[in-house]
Amino acid sequence: MRRILSLLIVLMLSFSSIAYANEDDRIVTLGQDLTPEERQQILNLFGVKEGEVRIIEVTNEEEWKYFGDYLDERYIGYNAISSVYVERLPKGSGLSVETYNIFYATEDMYKDALITAGVEDAKIIVASPKNASGTAALTGIIKAFENVTGEDITEEEKKIASEEIAKTAKLGEEIGKEKAQELIRNIKIYIINNNIKDRDSIEKVIKEVANNLSIELTDEQVQELISLMQNISKLDLDIDQIKEQLKDIQGKIDEILNQNIEVKSLLQRILEAIINFIKRIFG
Repeated sequence: MRRILSLLIVLMLSFSSIAYANEDDRIVTLGQDLTPEERQQILNLFGVKEGEVRIIEVTNEEEWKYFGDYLDERYIGYNAISSVYVERLPKGSGLSVETYNIFYATEDMYKDALITAGVEDAKIIVASPKNASGTAALTGIIKAFENVTGEDITEEEKKIASEEIAKTAKLGEEIGKEKAQELIRNIKIYIINNNIKDRDSIEKVIKEVANNLSIELTDEQVQELISLMQNISKLDLDIDQIKEQLKDIQGKIDEILNQNIEVKSLLQRILEAIINFIKRIFG
């Protein structure tokens, strides 16, 4: 009888530790300006209850901190209501994003910006009780990821991720969301893979990729993308890690990597021509 009781106690402790671990891998960030009714509505959508999961808040001030340089008040507003559920997944699982009542940013835009910020292996649900831009959500996801993993994301990474999603969404209003998202993702992957950092080469990649996708860009749009890509090129991003997080489009990423875009500067081409000339003369 004592052996049976001991076994039951061990099993109960094991199950409780498993439940605690699962709970510890989940976190919810709520927009600070939700009404009590909206707050409950969001928790119901996430399938969690107060006390079952850690809950933190995102403020409108935080939205302005990270998006104020890229978006105006039409999108940021003065209330933080978009909220997120973040669940940490086993390594190698990749990122999955679902959105509800978010009109400005798409699921893929969130994924790409989060990869830039270093977020990985997570299930993410972004929701609002009514139509919202979702700017509070990106801040909330990053904040939640830091809490659930204990990893710090630098201010530079946060700012660049915010810039990426803001500029992608803005371009999406001008040329279409899917086109904008594909264009920026393709440019970003090519630049990271080829370690391209100088302004002229980045501009060449932008124009070549846009041409390949039959997208016409204005000079202003090109300049916006150059600025974004120069910032992204400063980060320590890894193509293999990106492929691991975007499992559903690994084949598409390979296609991007196989492109051969001429990005050498005029000086590089002149130097190569001189070297080749000398080699022909002296063997």
